[in-house]
Amino acid sequence: MKNNYRITLLFNANKAYDRQIIKGIGEYLQATQCHWDIFFEEDFCTHLDNIQEWVGDGIIADLDNPEIERLLSQLTIPVVGIGSSYQDEDDYPFMPYIATDNTSLVSSAFNHLKDKGLENFAFYGLPESHNTRWAVEREKAFNQIIENEEYSSSVYRGHRTTPQTWQDDMGHLADWLQSLPSPVGIIAVTDARARHLLQQCDHLNLMVPDKVAIIGIDNEELTSYLTHVSLSTVGQGCKKMGYAAAKLLHNQLITSSKSEIVVDPDEIETDITYPRIIVPAEEVFERQSSDFQAVNDPYVIKAMHYIRNNAFNGIKVDQVLDALTISRSNLETRFKEERGHSVHQEIHNSKLKRACELLASTNIAIAELPALCGYPSLQYMYSVFKKDINMTPKEYRISHAHSLS
Repeated sequence: MKNNYRITLLFNANKAYDRQIIKGIGEYLQATQCHWDIFFEEDFCTHLDNIQEWVGDGIIADLDNPEIERLLSQLTIPVVGIGSSYQDEDDYPFMPYIATDNTSLVSSAFNHLKDKGLENFAFYGLPESHNTRWAVEREKAFNQIIENEEYSSSVYRGHRTTPQTWQDDMGHLADWLQSLPSPVGIIAVTDARARHLLQQCDHLNLMVPDKVAIIGIDNEELTSYLTHVSLSTVGQGCKKMGYAAAKLLHNQLITSSKSEIVVDPDEIETDITYPRIIVPAEEVFERQSSDFQAVNDPYVIKAMHYIRNNAFNGIKVDQVLDALTISRSNLETRFKEERGHSVHQEIHNSKLKRACELLASTNIAIAELPALCGYPSLQYMYSVFKKDINMTPKEYRISHAHSLS
């Protein structure tokens, strides 16, 4: 039996989705110690030139591009596809396939916003094209959920942004945002699109999450560094998909199962079935952008927004009062009625929450966190952690290490 296999990976590693899948493939190789010679373009992108002349033993490929699917379906070596789930059975490729469950992703995002007490919902998607079938499926899932739950909603696709059209595109997005009822929960089709929303809300002075709560899909680490407000998101379970794809391909290789290899799409028999695994959403990573809390008092809403955006500067209660031009006794009374605690406690909670988010979602040195979270010293931050959550910052980071993987 052959022990060494030459395997090609056809992915675009500029996509968070593809990078996570590749990690899952790598985890399978590490776990099984199987011998694969991996061919992956040096620029980590997919190039289809002469792919049909390539003489390897198997391929794992992102099939969201239908052109890739068409070309690979003509090969006589084992191929495992990875891509979107579909509501229409006829949209699935005729080959072994690992799919992300779009309905599960959108449902997780929707339920997260609904459980916050929101009753207005919207979806920011992508324009339809042959490369965005997955985005259309997520939009379909959103519309179906809204219909089943009997809520009103709004959907906006916008345009594929380019340097030439960026200003106009963001202007149209701003118009849409201003047309939505308030408060509203918005599901963005990706974290990248969610970042557009956060930026425009900042420009329009739309308070996030008090007036606009936002959640993306991807758990893209890079996006978390590019937004002032930390982004809530749904993890796709891409590493599980990559692991499952590698396992499926390996089993094909060692069993030489010709029944799963398609030679000519025109000769496909409709009763042939192929292995298919649908991977559900992994989890919701809740951060500031969706931390909506039903508050009616306009002064409390403004105070909470000010605190969220300035607590890391080490603000005191007096600075909140100056920003709102309100007396301390008045604001404290309003806070006790709406929040059940003092303004000082709100500042304390906001600083602690920011520290926890940075520990769980970044590799920033712990020694740098006090200055980023509004604490006067590292020693003071340690005392806060021990008192409030009975852990040191280091212990907290270790316990949440999965968020960084």
